[in-house]
Amino acid sequence: MAEVIELKAQAREGTGKLANRALRAKKLVPGIVYGGEKGPANVALEYRHVWQHYQTGHFLSTVYLLDIDGKKERVIPRDVQVDPVRDFPIHVDFLRVSKSSRIEVEIPVHFVNEEASPGLKRGGALNIVRHAVELSCPADSIPEFITVDLTGYDIGDSIHISAVKLPAGITPTITDRDFTVATIAGAAAQISEEAAEAAAAEKSE
Repeated sequence: MAEVIELKAQAREGTGKLANRALRAKKLVPGIVYGGEKGPANVALEYRHVWQHYQTGHFLSTVYLLDIDGKKERVIPRDVQVDPVRDFPIHVDFLRVSKSSRIEVEIPVHFVNEEASPGLKRGGALNIVRHAVELSCPADSIPEFITVDLTGYDIGDSIHISAVKLPAGITPTITDRDFTVATIAGAAAQISEEAAEAAAAEKSE
């Protein structure tokens, strides 16, 4: 289990566009905390701290210990609004979670052992169908990524989610089909070469 990262915040009273604009002028990002047995709470966080975590790419799949004026709650960011022009965070929604909570999160997919794939060694191309997979995870053990081993895959092969070794207690949210994560496609030159060989074989018969 990864150590929970602490993130400081302060309670805020005002809401609406004018109040939010005033917060941003002070280098603060407005946010809301919801879920659990408590009502929604309006908060503000230092922009530099939000940006530091947001730019890691794991912000929406990380559980934080949110310190709101000394009172701490376990939360996970569920939505980040960004400036449409400058692409920096302007509002964050946090969901309260407990250690026993299960949450659905998008987890990045990493591919390893490309050199052990016969298809890639023969000039094929890795066609990534899903760069991330939505998984149901315990809140206290969300993986940073899942790993797909390409060993043994040849041109024309498909890699389905059932072939991916997932950590204990973690399951795909899509349960009605064995969906494809990636395929090994033939490169154009490889396809042309094979077509030419097939045509030559037909003529010789």
